Amino acid sequence: MSEYSNRPNPDNREDNVEKLVSKIQNTIENIEEAHETMRFASNEEKHHIEAKNKRREEAIQSMRDEVKDEYQHQQKTH
Repeated sequence: MSEYSNRPNPDNREDNVEKLVSKIQNTIENIEEAHETMRFASNEEKHHIEAKNKRREEAIQSMRDEVKDEYQHQQKTH
């Protein structure tokens, strides 16, 4: 029987920027798709979609800030 170590895995941040950029692109696509569905939505559904898109836009800004941080980290370590 093997022993398990309680040590955390090392922090591998090599592909964080790529993952974040991909998430940003997916979120933008979701916003665009939501705008398309709004054409056929009721007023109540439109309000829900608008609120969700606002949260998505806030998430995009946070991810962009994180991309900057990750890029700076990579510049320091390479």
